[in-house]
Amino acid sequence: MTSLTLAAAEEIIGAAHQRAQEIGKAVSVAVVDAGGFPIAIRRPDGARPLTPDIARAKAYTAAIMQRPGTMLKKWQESQPVFFSQLSQLPGAALPIMATEGSLTIKKDGEIIGGLGIAGGTADEDQRIAEEVLKALGYELEFAAWGVAGGKD
Repeated sequence: MTSLTLAAAEEIIGAAHQRAQEIGKAVSVAVVDAGGFPIAIRRPDGARPLTPDIARAKAYTAAIMQRPGTMLKKWQESQPVFFSQLSQLPGAALPIMATEGSLTIKKDGEIIGGLGIAGGTADEDQRIAEEVLKALGYELEFAAWGVAGGKD
C-alpha cells in the first residue's frame, strides 16, 4: 500500500503555489491522506483568510468520496438532500464540497489522498490542481460512475 508522505504533500503544495503565482493568484492548498486527515495545509501571503478551510474541505471531499469534485457535482445536483446530509453524519469531519479544485490523489491505481485548492476562480483552482498532479506523475483518470451505483 502506497502512502502519501509529508515530503510528497509539500512537493505538491510547492508546485501548486508556484503555478498559482505564475497566473497571479494567491491560493491556499491542502493535502490530506486517503482517510481525509490533513498532511499539510499552506496559505501564502495575500490569500484570503477562509481559503485554507475551503481547500481542506475540497481535499477531504476528494479523498473520502474517492472521486474528484467535478465528478461529484452532477450527483450532488441530482440528489442535493443526500449531499447536505452527508456533512451532518457523526463521522464527517468537514462539509462535502463537490466543486472544482478538489482532486483525488491517485498513484498506481490506488487512492492515496486528496488535494484541495482555493483562492482563484473555480476554473483556475481546477486547472492548477490538474496541472500540478499531472506534472508530478499522479493519475487523473477515473471511471465514470456506473449505472448500478445510481450516480450517472
